[in-house]
Amino acid sequence: MPRQYVCLWFDRQAEDAARFYTSVFPNSGIGTVSRYPDDSGERAGEVLTVAFELDGVPYVGLNGGPQFTFDEAISITVECRDQAEIDHYWDALTADGGEEGPCGWLKDRFGLSWQIVPQDWDAIFSTDPDRAARVFAAMMTMKKLDIAALQAAGAA
Repeated sequence: MPRQYVCLWFDRQAEDAARFYTSVFPNSGIGTVSRYPDDSGERAGEVLTVAFELDGVPYVGLNGGPQFTFDEAISITVECRDQAEIDHYWDALTADGGEEGPCGWLKDRFGLSWQIVPQDWDAIFSTDPDRAARVFAAMMTMKKLDIAALQAAGAA
């Protein structure tokens, strides 16, 4: 199968975003940084693309200009082992201008949407429909997800 990766379109913040994301996620790093050629007008010499990995998952940041921006139609989901991991990613990604959203969703300071969820998220909603409804109702009252409260709602 051909290699696949996500390309994230930024105006001029791709390298800053890559540095930020690789500081948040373990086993991450920045690879190749390419620049606009000398004959490309006002962007000559600026970063064009930056390749990076977040815990082994490849991404490319592209400084393509201001015409496209992120919205909630695309998000990156982070499955967390426990509440401490949820807290870590939530706090890091909402820092310095990020925004909390409902039901485990947030936007980072670059406007990219993330879902910070428990690792067994799918199992919670694919078992007993009554349990799933209680967990869903509890989730709808939350911004950052609280695993203990979701488990309590499921057990009720």
